[in-house]
Amino acid sequence: MLSILIAVVVVGLVFDYINGFHDAANAIAASVATGVLPLRTAVLVAAFFNFFGALTGTAVAKTIAGGFADPSNVTQTMVLAVLIGASIWNLITWWYGIPSSSSHALIGALAGAVVVHAGWAAFKWRNLVTKVVLPLVISPLMGFSVALALMIVILWVVRRMRPRVVVRVARRMQLLSACTMAFSHGSNDAQKVMGVITLSLVAYVTANAQPLLPALLAPTRHGGNFDVPRWVMLACALAIALGTAAGGKRIIKTMGTKIIKISPLQGFVSDTAGTATILTASFLGVPVSTTHCTNACIMGVGASRRVNSVRWGIARRIVVAWVVTLPASALFAAIMFWVLTSTGLRL
Repeated sequence: MLSILIAVVVVGLVFDYINGFHDAANAIAASVATGVLPLRTAVLVAAFFNFFGALTGTAVAKTIAGGFADPSNVTQTMVLAVLIGASIWNLITWWYGIPSSSSHALIGALAGAVVVHAGWAAFKWRNLVTKVVLPLVISPLMGFSVALALMIVILWVVRRMRPRVVVRVARRMQLLSACTMAFSHGSNDAQKVMGVITLSLVAYVTANAQPLLPALLAPTRHGGNFDVPRWVMLACALAIALGTAAGGKRIIKTMGTKIIKISPLQGFVSDTAGTATILTASFLGVPVSTTHCTNACIMGVGASRRVNSVRWGIARRIVVAWVVTLPASALFAAIMFWVLTSTGLRL
């Protein structure tokens, strides 16, 4: 039904907007915490680069659109439940200032809705392990290791320089690294909603012999996959940019001040390591959590001097949120699917 498809697109863009202000801290927490940029300027800069980062590719979107569920097992109601369930979890963690993963919330919600709708066999669990669970472990370890190694190297390079000079140069470099971090965030996170909306469009086209979609709006098949329509890319890029511009002060405080007391040099290194990790994942089409990567990079620069300089109690709370996100969002999506279908919405 076309009206349900429209509702899916609208809710998808709302989720992307929530993702923007929920994960805005990924790009700007360090620069705000060090005083390099005031909060309002930082979020506008992050929004600008988020927008353009979102338009750089569709590899992650294609993974989401076809990597976890066959379009023949997908309905518009199911996708609507996925988006609402993931949004609920995002809002809960945002309210409590917990930097959880919007990516894993979306994928967890997809698993919950697919299982309730079509059974356990309908979800591609092997892909969940290879494309979500393994990157859940590997990407933070990579970010932590790169940040730790880079921080040690830079500290050795600047060991004979005056502290005032180091701080001045680091503040300038952090401006650049914050921009690249925002760009990488858009390149991975915005594509996930592109994938969900494309999945919904493909399901609609598959279910209708004569779909009421103009050729310009419908996804086109390229080889064995469907391409993401250009209008979906632009709409998702704009939604995440507007969400980023809305801020995210609660999570900025957690990431920028509670994990470690960060310096401009540490902020530059953590942003640079995070950018390298996330752009690598985007190139490979892996939907990693930008939140996880950023957290790990901040911990890595903190551990470069003393292990106890990292507030591991806060870090432990964040790790718990990482583990809980997949099953919690799956539960919310399953409940939402039951609620929607109980009202007679089965299309």
